[in-house]
Amino acid sequence: MSKAATTRTMILTKSFELIYKQGYQATSIDNILATTKVTKGAFFYHFKNKDEMGLAMINEIIFPGMYASLVKPLLEAKSPVTDIYEMMRNVLLKVPFLRAKYGCPVVNLIEEMAPLNEDFKQALLKLTDQWQDAIKESIDQGKASKQIREDVNAGHVACFVVAGYAGIRGMGKAMGSACYNVYLAGLKNYLKQLEAV
Repeated sequence: MSKAATTRTMILTKSFELIYKQGYQATSIDNILATTKVTKGAFFYHFKNKDEMGLAMINEIIFPGMYASLVKPLLEAKSPVTDIYEMMRNVLLKVPFLRAKYGCPVVNLIEEMAPLNEDFKQALLKLTDQWQDAIKESIDQGKASKQIREDVNAGHVACFVVAGYAGIRGMGKAMGSACYNVYLAGLKNYLKQLEAV
């Protein structure tokens, strides 16, 4: 990787860490410069403004990391009830860069920026749409293999699972990760009810 590419990646990574902890609007370019130790000229060599950097951060740092945790485990799902539950358990309890007190970087940015910036909204929806599609596909495969009841609406399940994740991440900011176990128990019961008998 070239020196310029390394610097760009470092700016995005350090910016992500700042924004995850304190929010996008509360993080200034000066905060980013102080943390990264790059000059203003170096920052503007790579990004014309903060929003361009923010979109690059979503697409190049947040998306790949979250995709690997949320979507990829479901792409080869064999048992939807188990696989959806395990994906959620892993993302809540085992992904090291997601900390309870800061919530979810995607959910945080959706809440903060989606009403204000259409480009951010679309970049963030790319992940949530792919996640819901993976859940729907998993449920549909479960229906085809007679593991899931025929009357189950895969789209409703996907929306419910994603909305539940967003909600419990928000609660975790105030209550800590202990509330994740309560949510996971409820999720397991919900998913079990989808099974064919």
